[in-house]
Amino acid sequence: SPIAPPQETLIGKYGEGTKLIYELQDQGGELLALRYDLTVPFARYLAMNKITNMKRYHVAKVYRRDNPATTRGRYREFYQCDFDIAGQFDPMIPDAECLKIVHEILSDLQLGDFIIKVNDRRILNGVFAVCGVPESKFIPACSTVDKLDKVPWEEVRSEMVGEKGLSPEAADRIGEYVQLHGGLNLIERLLQDPKLSQNKLAKEGLGDMKLLFEYLTLFGITGKISFDLSLARGLDYYTGVIFEAVLLHQENEHVEEPVSVGSVAGGGRYDGLVGMFDPKGRKVPCVGVSIGIERIFSILEQRLKASGEKLRTTETQVLVATPQKHLLPARLKLISELWDAGIKAEMLYKKDPKLLKQLQYCEDTGIPLAAIVGEQELADGVVKLRDVATREEVRM
Repeated sequence: SPIAPPQETLIGKYGEGTKLIYELQDQGGELLALRYDLTVPFARYLAMNKITNMKRYHVAKVYRRDNPATTRGRYREFYQCDFDIAGQFDPMIPDAECLKIVHEILSDLQLGDFIIKVNDRRILNGVFAVCGVPESKFIPACSTVDKLDKVPWEEVRSEMVGEKGLSPEAADRIGEYVQLHGGLNLIERLLQDPKLSQNKLAKEGLGDMKLLFEYLTLFGITGKISFDLSLARGLDYYTGVIFEAVLLHQENEHVEEPVSVGSVAGGGRYDGLVGMFDPKGRKVPCVGVSIGIERIFSILEQRLKASGEKLRTTETQVLVATPQKHLLPARLKLISELWDAGIKAEMLYKKDPKLLKQLQYCEDTGIPLAAIVGEQELADGVVKLRDVATREEVRM
């Protein structure tokens, strides 16, 4: 998918995010934009190529005209890693697999404690309906509820009433629901709720949520999953299950300021998006997840800094070094042999570097071994291999 698709591909798919799209114009005057995420281009790709069944991952850059906060891993140009399952399948099986993948990735990366919040757009819309919100205000109300993880309920309530035009009574009724979170027992309780159970959308969403939790129980991951009614995800294209993975307080006595990076992964079901790009409006149900790579990096870097561990930026296995002058040819010959053998080797780009300088370079960059060829070694037809950390040497 192109980095700069036509503007109409992106406009109107992201709710309030639309104002963060970078708009461009090419030499011919065509209106383009930098891609905002990898989901909308994926949906366009499926529609254009008439693909109705696909499972794929995609790692690429996306662009947002946002206020950057580099300490929190928030940038204007960053990588996303997406995983999507497109196709007509039985309810909640692909959705459960997406959550299993997020759980697996975050567990393997050992980022500390995390929780994956899960909700469903249909349940939210049902809540808005039974609280007396007109349908035209569902999406604006949704993007306001989405701020609940950052600001207290009072602020969200005043935005609903002041900016989004909801009645104070409706806002208070919404507040009773969106502050709930739990697991299967909460789903059961809401299925019995006299108002919500009368709403067709909410009932459907709660039925699927119950099914999802049964599958997640079989996957053995419900300990990290929370059914959270405040989760709204600010994007317009979600139609069903939505989820977001959040790292829990990264306090660390060595760091002056804990890294608060918020969400590190998010996603959900977007059954209507492919149809928007299909000339005949044919729909392809999809569910997917996006991992924020930079966010995760900023946590890992902070953690390394706190532990005092060296961060290696290369995979170099050995530095080819010489102790005397005029031995550049020996170095070039040896490094060539190592490269041909598939060994990751480096040397200093200097004709006659001092041996100390070369060994210091190994220490600074974390290269574990130095292969030393001096006049004596050349005469004996050997190489001296030095373990940089222990300073032990073997001739071979």
